Amino acid sequence: MSQISLTFPDGNSRNYDKGVTPAEVAESISKSLSKKAISAIVDGKHWDMQWPIAADSSIAINTLADDEAALELIRHDLAHIMARAVQEIWPDVKVTIGPVIDNGWYYDFDRAEPFTPEDLGAIEKKMKEIINKRDPVTTEIWERDRAVKYYEANNEPYKVELIEAIPGDEPLRMYWHGHWQDLCRGPHLQHTGQVPADAFKLMSVAGAYWRGDSDRAMLQRIYGVAFQNKEKLRAYLNMLEEAAKRDHRKLGREMDLFHMQEEAPGQIFWHPNGWRIYTTLQDYMRRQQTKGGYVEVNTPQVVDRKLWEASGHWDKYQEHMFIVEVDEEHAREKAVNALKPMNCPCHVQIFNQGLKSYRNLPLRMAEFGSCNRYEPSGALHGIMRVRGFTQDDAHIFCREDQIEDETRRFIDFLSEIYRDLGFEDFKVKFSDRPETRAGSDDVWDKSENALKAATTAAGCEFELNPGEGAFYGPKLEFVLTDAIGRDWQCGTLQVDFVLPERLDATYIGADGGKHRPVMLHRAVLGSFERFIGILIEEHAGKLPFWLAPRQVVVASIVSEADEYVHEVVDALTTAGVRAEADIRNEKINFKVREHSLGKVPVILAIGHREVEDRTVTVRRLGEKQTSVTSLTEIVSALAKEATPPDLL
Repeated sequence: MSQISLTFPDGNSRNYDKGVTPAEVAESISKSLSKKAISAIVDGKHWDMQWPIAADSSIAINTLADDEAALELIRHDLAHIMARAVQEIWPDVKVTIGPVIDNGWYYDFDRAEPFTPEDLGAIEKKMKEIINKRDPVTTEIWERDRAVKYYEANNEPYKVELIEAIPGDEPLRMYWHGHWQDLCRGPHLQHTGQVPADAFKLMSVAGAYWRGDSDRAMLQRIYGVAFQNKEKLRAYLNMLEEAAKRDHRKLGREMDLFHMQEEAPGQIFWHPNGWRIYTTLQDYMRRQQTKGGYVEVNTPQVVDRKLWEASGHWDKYQEHMFIVEVDEEHAREKAVNALKPMNCPCHVQIFNQGLKSYRNLPLRMAEFGSCNRYEPSGALHGIMRVRGFTQDDAHIFCREDQIEDETRRFIDFLSEIYRDLGFEDFKVKFSDRPETRAGSDDVWDKSENALKAATTAAGCEFELNPGEGAFYGPKLEFVLTDAIGRDWQCGTLQVDFVLPERLDATYIGADGGKHRPVMLHRAVLGSFERFIGILIEEHAGKLPFWLAPRQVVVASIVSEADEYVHEVVDALTTAGVRAEADIRNEKINFKVREHSLGKVPVILAIGHREVEDRTVTVRRLGEKQTSVTSLTEIVSALAKEATPPDLL
């Protein structure tokens, strides 16, 4: 038999018979490694321990200590083990697919009766039994006809359909976990006992259409999470528990900020408290943009399709646009318009009014643009994912030689705003050209090189996010990490050579000739709605004092204090503090509980002693201790806390 050479991570090589498997390679190194091995990396590809190697290759053997590879396999094997457990308990259930997702996996089942919480407990118990059996995991490549006949004989129509969708040149891999079989690309662990039995949990059941098609069967999707050990599982479950407490939808009700209803899907009804947060944040952003050299504009909500066709959005983005058809007077055909999903083409129209000189650049044009995008109903999520939203949008029209300076300037601008809003650090991702895009490769090369150079010059490290750029240009994504470790992509900066070309934007250069500006698309918050949701969850409703919609409640302990309560409220209001009186005939403990639930930062309690001494008893949200201070001192202190950070 001919031999092949395998090169190990330490640079050493060994010769093996052609067709050797990673399991045999691990055995040749040591029995200890053979027992620990879970998979291999062969020429950069994740490789099952049973797959043969046919040519000279590099090879590394993975164990459970290799985080990324181990997690993928643990979660993938658990999907199969869960499907096996379901069919062992309910043999009539048909199986479909079970992919790995963030933090775990899911598997879709066709079952007449819905799964119950008690069913999930029974499935978990059965899964642990399967893991403890340490059944071997084996694999074979089958001809298609043989596999189809196998699944038809076992009444598994979904597997037959999956086989028909697999490209003809792709091997058909059949996996067995003990006696139970599934169709899968692999790789998988060596036996079921390599899955940590105490590091997974089944979480929930949801409906899911087969192949995502609403005309097909409705299946039941069971979700699970899994980690390498029980400590990491426990930490994740604790994080979920904390996230549930911070859920902006729950806090939105408790703080009376907003509501949503079926007559306006994906649209927000802002209540006075919520709108106060919104306008306070918008006023802050307006001041920052003015300081940063931006001019503010406003553009139409409804725009003729001709502009969207010219910009390229009609072809690339039409499915996400709300289309409006109207019968224009004297027109032969209906006019087709669209609610704007973004502001960029409209800003170019303003730029194009009148001649622009190189001396006018950079021109920083900002808009709190009200946009509408069609999001599928299943994707909507509170105020985080909506159909109607306002972007803190801006476009910087500049010369090519100004890209670096404007990028550095924007990163400084964004950093200051994030710090003011309580986020000291952020990560940067560089998203390069997507598969479907506008513009030539030369233009994309120029755009990507310019943005990378500018980001490096600004002192920002970034990680590559391949293929996730906008259709017209590469972008930087600025990612915040909240108090419980979740990442939120908020700010963006995109370099665009394409749109100015498509919409014929020009300026007069120093040489007297016409030139194309570069267009930098930028946002800091992303959308006000989503960012407010992030702020609510980051602070668990306890917003920074200057942003809190209800900053102070002055509560009477006895009715004789009512007049002084109003005096305190008037003094605070005059000093710029949002204050309100609570003189209801209720016990003070009742008032404190109610306003604490509504996340009011400061409650000032006033009784006989406070009236006589012209003081207040101060209760701060989340603190058990109270303090007594003079009216003059508390008004001065709270007025300072109520001042937005940019005005201090």
